[in-house]
Amino acid sequence: MFKVMEFFRNLPKKKCSQCGLDMVEQADCYGNLCDECDHPAR
Repeated sequence: MFKVMEFFRNLPKKKCSQCGLDMVEQADCYGNLCDECDHPAR
């Protein structure tokens, strides 16, 4: 079990594919755009 937790802990931070900013990781989030780039007004 320890190896699995170590694997997830060592993953790189998620970045927005459009602007490159670090994103807040969410358990149920599969998107690759930050809130600013994915805003409906844009």
